[in-house]
Amino acid sequence: MPAPLILLDDVSYAPEGVPVLNGISLEACERRIGIVGRNGSGKTSLARVLAGLVAATSGTVRIAGVDVVKDRKAALRHVGILFQNPDHQIIFPTVEEEISFGLTQLGQTAADAAGETAQMLARFNRSHWAKAAIHQLSQGQRQLVCLMSILAMQPKVIILDEPFAGLDIPTTLHLTRVLEGLDAHLVHITHDPAHLATYDRVIWIEEGRIHRDGSAEGVSHAFVSRMQHLGAEDDFADISG
Repeated sequence: MPAPLILLDDVSYAPEGVPVLNGISLEACERRIGIVGRNGSGKTSLARVLAGLVAATSGTVRIAGVDVVKDRKAALRHVGILFQNPDHQIIFPTVEEEISFGLTQLGQTAADAAGETAQMLARFNRSHWAKAAIHQLSQGQRQLVCLMSILAMQPKVIILDEPFAGLDIPTTLHLTRVLEGLDAHLVHITHDPAHLATYDRVIWIEEGRIHRDGSAEGVSHAFVSRMQHLGAEDDFADISG
């Protein structure tokens, strides 16, 4: 049997001894996987562990059979992550430099990387962005630059960490259409299950553990019901201004 595309085996993450993820085991090969949870539930930490940006305190994390922490170069070919805030991801002043960087990290020559960068910009009808200063772009435009940078490296899995946070409705709709058209497997992390209605599988994270795992409809309905119940219980009467 081939190895699952995504494999987490008894993964825990406790930076400075503070438990954030607790004994998460997961096998997945679906093309569209959603992860929901409240703020502070461990969703973003799970995204960073999956991408190999931080090492699990214990357990194993593999994407397409690759240990994403021990083999970082191979991990770059298999998994990419789109952060909530593009400014936490962008490191170069111009669009073409930002997209080319990941390709040179994979070993391409500067000339080859420039050629593939031009192709990626043309694919999105953004060739005129090549020399553009990134700081002059809107947040949605910067998010698209980050996505193009990831796609240029052709990873098998793209992790989306609250990709629509801070975007207006038209920009969200445009980015949604772009994501829906991608060939890569997506792991979409969000607190809003409405973004996951068409997904193959949804996993609910609660207090650093898998609370529920199943269909988008079933898990999303249970999650929303629980959040509505918690919202009805909250009492802000004692909060002073």
